[in-house]
Amino acid sequence: MSKPELAPQIEHFYSQVIDENDRLTMSADGRLELLRTQEILRRYLPSAPARVLDVGGGTGVHARWLVEDGYEVELVDPVIRHVEQAAKVCPSELGDARKLAALDSSFDVVQVLGPLYHLPELRDRQAALSEARRVARPGGLVAAAAINRYSSLFEHVTYAHLHTERLQTAVSKILSTAVHDGKGFTLAYFHRAEELVAEMRDAGLTDVEVFGVEGPAWSLLKAVEQSGTVPSEDLLASALTAARMAESYPELLAASSHLLAVGRVPEGGI
Repeated sequence: MSKPELAPQIEHFYSQVIDENDRLTMSADGRLELLRTQEILRRYLPSAPARVLDVGGGTGVHARWLVEDGYEVELVDPVIRHVEQAAKVCPSELGDARKLAALDSSFDVVQVLGPLYHLPELRDRQAALSEARRVARPGGLVAAAAINRYSSLFEHVTYAHLHTERLQTAVSKILSTAVHDGKGFTLAYFHRAEELVAEMRDAGLTDVEVFGVEGPAWSLLKAVEQSGTVPSEDLLASALTAARMAESYPELLAASSHLLAVGRVPEGGI
C-alpha cells in the first residue's frame, strides 16, 4: 500500500520527537490509561480467539496484551516507525484509518485508539469511524478513543505554568476551538464526550457508551511525578479506584484525560 497521507508535523512528532512505545508504560498517568483501557475493553470484547483490527495501533502497546489474551490481532498505522516496532507483536502494515484495506465485515473487533486524536476535520473523523464500522462484522465491536476537550487545562496545572500568559493563551485556544496546532504536542483534536458519542452514532453504530478513561484524579498522579517523586502504588490504586467510581456520574467525564467509546455494528450489516 502507498504511504498514507499524514500531516508533516504528526509524522515528525511520532518519528523523531517521542517514542510512542514508552508513553503508556513509563509514566504514572500512562500506566493508569493503559490499565483502564484494558479493563474497559475486556468488558466488551468477544471471547478469544476473535479477530481484532488495531487501527492506528502505534507500536503495538494494546496489540501486545490482546495477543497475550489469545486474540488474533492485525495492526494498521500511518507511521513507518510504528509499523516496524509493531511487527514484533503482530502482523502490521502501513495504512490510513480513513481508507482501510480490510474487507467488509472481516473483523470481530475494530479499535480506533489513536486516529481521532489527529483528525481535526469532522469529515475525516467520520470517514475513520465509517471505515471501522464497514470492516467490523454485524454485531461486532467498534471502540474509539479521543482526547478530552479539557485535558490540557488539567495537564498544564501539573506543569505549574498555566498562570503564564503564553500557556493561558494556548489552552484557551484549545478550549474554544478544540484544536491544538502549536508547540509541545502536535496537530490534535480535543473531543467533548457527547460529541464523541454523536460521531459514533452518525457512523451507524448502536448501543454507544462512553467512558472517562483515567477518571478525575489522573492529574494528581502527574503532578506528583512532575515534582520529581515517583507516585506510590497506593496513590495509583486510589486514582484507579476514583476512575471506576466516577463511571456512574456522567458529569465527571470531563475530568478525564481521554475518553473511550464503544459501539456495535447493527446485526443487519452495512
